[in-house]
Amino acid sequence: MDALSGLLHGFQVVLQPQLLMFCLLGSVIGTLIGVLPGIGPLAALALLLPITFTLPPIAGMLMLSAIFYGAMYGGSTTSILLNMPGEAASVVTCRDGYQLARQGRAGAALGVAAFGSFIAGTLSVIALTFFAPVLGKFAISFGPPENFTLMVLGLVCTLYMISGSPIKGLVMVALGVLMATVGIDVVNGRERFTFNTVNLTGGIEILALVIGLYGVTEILSNVERVVKSTLITERVRNLFPTRDDWKKSAMPIARGSGLGFVLGLVPGGGPITAAFMSYALEQRLSKTPERFGNGAIEGVAGPESANNAAVGGGMVPVLSLGIPGTPVTALLLGALVIQGIQPGPMFIQQQPDLFWGIVASMYIGNVFLLILNLPLVGVWVQLLKVPYRYLFPVVLLLSVVGTYSANKNVFDLWVMLGFGVFGWLLRKLQYDFAPLIIAFILAPLMEQSLRQSLVMSRDGAWIFTQRPIAVVICAISAVLIGLIVFKPRKNVPTGGDL
Repeated sequence: MDALSGLLHGFQVVLQPQLLMFCLLGSVIGTLIGVLPGIGPLAALALLLPITFTLPPIAGMLMLSAIFYGAMYGGSTTSILLNMPGEAASVVTCRDGYQLARQGRAGAALGVAAFGSFIAGTLSVIALTFFAPVLGKFAISFGPPENFTLMVLGLVCTLYMISGSPIKGLVMVALGVLMATVGIDVVNGRERFTFNTVNLTGGIEILALVIGLYGVTEILSNVERVVKSTLITERVRNLFPTRDDWKKSAMPIARGSGLGFVLGLVPGGGPITAAFMSYALEQRLSKTPERFGNGAIEGVAGPESANNAAVGGGMVPVLSLGIPGTPVTALLLGALVIQGIQPGPMFIQQQPDLFWGIVASMYIGNVFLLILNLPLVGVWVQLLKVPYRYLFPVVLLLSVVGTYSANKNVFDLWVMLGFGVFGWLLRKLQYDFAPLIIAFILAPLMEQSLRQSLVMSRDGAWIFTQRPIAVVICAISAVLIGLIVFKPRKNVPTGGDL
């Protein structure tokens, strides 16, 4: 199935009233999550993962994907009107977006953000349509040795997601692998690290882990933090950018689209890095860089385009290879695992309806989001007035209900609360959760591929040196480790460092 026929098949799958409803629902929830500060797409996806138990795989994945890219849209609204990013990728939008709002040009800023996001999101999905199947066809030839080295590469790539010490990243990877071994060994039936507790024989429930680390931890972190910001309460007018706005924004949107998609492909790139790098690029290329930080429309157009384009780029490795490049795509990968779907190189071939349905839904979702983000600005403004003390009990209730609904097991609630407190402490110590989550998801697949490789080999571990693709992947992993060791990655700058 080539890209065009596959995309046509995807539209045939998605253009059903029920699936369109879930796509629209995810777009609305994603926008809402992006607008409301203090929640973010990670916590939202973690809380809504239990829905995948009650929905068909296509419906659940369409909604979760829509929440992901919908949050990229919604975050700009809060940044422009409140000077507070609804999610991390919109941090840089605060710098010029809020200044434009203070100058009475909130409508222009919101309009450029919405249209730029739509254009960039559509271009990135077009690239996803043609690039992911090519990569997937190449990966079909992978056997257990190649799959094992691919999983190792995925673990190495997680170290590029962290902004702090690589040692802390290694600690989190090791902890994730260790937790993945808890339960009954599927090969020999022996219990591992269960401590003679029946509740642990099935392993640690991924929902309890994810909701605890992202949902409960987010609640604890926000409750102890008091944030005061000034909302631009005047009526937002003139949402359609002027000809001069388009003239200034056209190239930043184009550059942000390309930069965002490429950085989405890179492990650890993602929307946040794309937005910051786009802003820095536009400021560097501008003939009047002094305008940036004082209401430059390019400072909104470029970053907002880049963070939306990075969503499409980030979906390429997770859908074609089963390697997540960001924490959010790691949760999407976890949703596939929960549904009993094997992520990896065979995903496109084994699940064409699901893959092409997700791709087609992203075209439709971009249209939904453009419609949602312009006419409904007044609704989002009213929601911004809701104090967080009224929101966090709802989030906590969703956490409890979502975790309990998975297995109807009270023990999972204790696991969720335990990881919530543990995650709060880890955040205090500046540890990133992403390496732990990704290692927890990839470790069982890696162990299975390793055992299969050793069974089929007459020379033990030397089989990994006898397969050319495995050798190449191992070499890439070694190079990435060398770059971490000998050339540590710098922290992503904050808005004040730009």
